[in-house]
Amino acid sequence: MAEQTFQTLGEFIIDKQEDFKYSSGELSRLISAIRLASKVVNREVNKAGIANIIGQVGNQNIQGEDQQKLDVLANNIFIEALSQREVVCGIASEESDDFIEIKATNNAHLSKYVVLIDPLDGSSNIDVNVSVGTIFSIYRRVTEPGTPVQMVDFLQKGIKQVAAGYVVYGSSTMIVYTTGNGVNGFTLDPSIGTYYLSHPNMKIPTSGKIYSINEGNYIKFPQGVKDYIKYCQLEEGDRPYTSRYIGSLVSDFHRNMIKGGIYIYPSTSHSPNGKLRLLYECNPMAFLAEQAGGKCSDGYRRILEIQPTELHQRVPFFCGSAAMVTKAEEFMTKAVKP
Repeated sequence: MAEQTFQTLGEFIIDKQEDFKYSSGELSRLISAIRLASKVVNREVNKAGIANIIGQVGNQNIQGEDQQKLDVLANNIFIEALSQREVVCGIASEESDDFIEIKATNNAHLSKYVVLIDPLDGSSNIDVNVSVGTIFSIYRRVTEPGTPVQMVDFLQKGIKQVAAGYVVYGSSTMIVYTTGNGVNGFTLDPSIGTYYLSHPNMKIPTSGKIYSINEGNYIKFPQGVKDYIKYCQLEEGDRPYTSRYIGSLVSDFHRNMIKGGIYIYPSTSHSPNGKLRLLYECNPMAFLAEQAGGKCSDGYRRILEIQPTELHQRVPFFCGSAAMVTKAEEFMTKAVKP
């Protein structure tokens, strides 16, 4: 019996380059830079317990959250990988107050792309050896190439993304990404440091039996979310659903991508706009979900249609199997009607 062969991520990028609307090789090199950085971060994550890089660094990021040592390390790794190859004109990171302008060696601003990134999603889970991830989002700049990058280049609707994806550092390390032509997943072979296509043309099941939400905040949730949770727990038809919540968006999303389910991080009485960032987390995940046949909203409107007004803007987030998100939206709408 012939041994099964897998296409490498590098080969896949080259084969699919013509799918890019503005094919020049630049976007391919950009994704290759993310691939390289992810392998370096994967190495650091896997030795975190013996290299004194777990725990807090002693600072807070722009959101007022305690930074973990690996947050800072992953942020530096991705920024260096993206800036050294001169494939982007600007980078915005969840860990940085403002965007970073990237200049080419000739002091020009020639690249057409900007990247928004959450370098290490769920990093507080590192201390207890739970899966974490990286989330990235890529846009074509709207200002003129050759000029300094501006805030408007980053504050674009999610529908303008040209590529988005995530890396999950778990029992195996995977890159899952889309360029608007479906979703594909690649698993890292650590013995040779190469990603192979393992999950071609990924699709989220239309419905599922898993709901993911931090029920510890139940008393702070809007009524529509409380009603939907009770619906999930009701014994009727294919219910009750199973509750699964890891606390790492990448991990929860990845599980639901494969098995079907809904992930919810709603507004609360303490956080009326929710906690997740529109640009670094919600938009890229929504792009992936829709490309895989799923659905994402803030409970009322499509995530990808929301116009960002600030770099670290937060929004409520309902994402996953299309039928489950639609049902949750019904409960949200019903709860606000007189």
